[in-house]
Amino acid sequence: MELVIFGAAGDLSGRKLFPALLHLDACDLLDGDFSVLALSREQLTAEEFLQGLKPKAQRYLDSSRWSEELWHRFASRCRYLQMDFEQPPEFEKLATTLKDSGTRIFYFATPPSLFKSICTSLGSSACLNTDSRVVLEKPIGNDLASCQAVNETLDEYFTERQTYRIDHYLGKETVQNLLVLRFANRFINTQWDQSCIDHVQITVAETVGIEGRWSYYDQVGQLRDMVQNHLMQLLCLVAMEPPNSMTAEGIRDEKVKIVRALRSIDTSNVAENVVRGQYSAGFIGERNFPGYSDEPGSANDSSDTETFVAIKAHIDNWRWAGVPFYLRTGKRMPEKVTEIVICYKSLPHNIFSFGENIPNRLVIRLQPNEGIEMQMVSKLHSLKDKMGLVAQNLNLDFLGSSGMDRIPDAYERLFLDAINADQSLFVGREEVEESWRWCDALILAWEQQGMKVKSYPAGSKGPTRADLLIEKDGRSWHE
Repeated sequence: MELVIFGAAGDLSGRKLFPALLHLDACDLLDGDFSVLALSREQLTAEEFLQGLKPKAQRYLDSSRWSEELWHRFASRCRYLQMDFEQPPEFEKLATTLKDSGTRIFYFATPPSLFKSICTSLGSSACLNTDSRVVLEKPIGNDLASCQAVNETLDEYFTERQTYRIDHYLGKETVQNLLVLRFANRFINTQWDQSCIDHVQITVAETVGIEGRWSYYDQVGQLRDMVQNHLMQLLCLVAMEPPNSMTAEGIRDEKVKIVRALRSIDTSNVAENVVRGQYSAGFIGERNFPGYSDEPGSANDSSDTETFVAIKAHIDNWRWAGVPFYLRTGKRMPEKVTEIVICYKSLPHNIFSFGENIPNRLVIRLQPNEGIEMQMVSKLHSLKDKMGLVAQNLNLDFLGSSGMDRIPDAYERLFLDAINADQSLFVGREEVEESWRWCDALILAWEQQGMKVKSYPAGSKGPTRADLLIEKDGRSWHE
């Protein structure tokens, strides 16, 4: 088996892809004949490429697993080829470099603008064999039309069973555990609907800004960059019906149903269901950060691109009728947090009339400290207060309870599944296109309504309007 990485000298490859492969090698999960062909525009020899890769990989590899022996073993699997991905004749050189037989996995760690030319050149130069696979990074387009164009190009050269669209959130252990939590525990499964759940919150907060990507990000914004893929996938896994089987087809079918059931946000309701924000200068801890328009590379002092978005969404089906889903994501937040909060309804009658009616909450943490918390009501231990009530947390810490010294990175799982031809944690064509359809309608609505971004200082939790979005319903964000 041969893994062919386009863009092997890029940031993603050095920070995520090669460390993940090294971890798999350290765990003896790569077959002896597994090899890596690294492709890049850089004028390097194989030795120079590996010399540059080594300190990057070592920086991101778990220190307890690093050894010179491991590095030499992995380096012996690697070859390097310099080529220009936009020049079709270069692919003739690639065809003669590939192994003669076996599975070929082509990994596109490149800008999406190169997907079409790479696919076309792979097909015309006889680089594809009967067991070829393609792995793509997001974004798959920047709207429905461009997404469909990418997918149609892929369909010319790869079947859907050969196509692996990555959303790295699906590779996270906690996300996979969400399926187990829901469908393997009767006491949770039987209370997972509108009769017991009041509302759901999904938060993805980042402390980083745009990290030198201003020209790219200003054309995209937070909704396209985060909601259309990461938050949409989390929402689907929370809301989907039990699949008939844990196969890729079974899981994808149920997720598509959820996206199609999402109530459309249009000009009639966008103002009351969506908040857009953009960070201004501020502090995170003791460090001062510039505002979005003052970031390096900024070309527009009056940009209206959102770096924060909060959405109140509804799923119009039986299970979730009347249950709002509050989504929020933003950059330059005070802390890096990704969590799903299931907020249960209060008891219809509280027999502890002198105590507060405290609803239960199930908190599923993706980062930091992956795990699950259940907020329960308990008696306050006190002689003075005979039946005082207090909220306490039952905490399942995945790392602490796993017996392992680390939680595997998402890319380790996704690489392993691509190697084993398991598509259950990859995104299907219908999912991504239906997601774009919903997001396109939302974007069109706020453009037609002239909704401007609301400023929020770096280090805050977003615009005050985001708090009002949920507080007007008598609820509050989980903090």
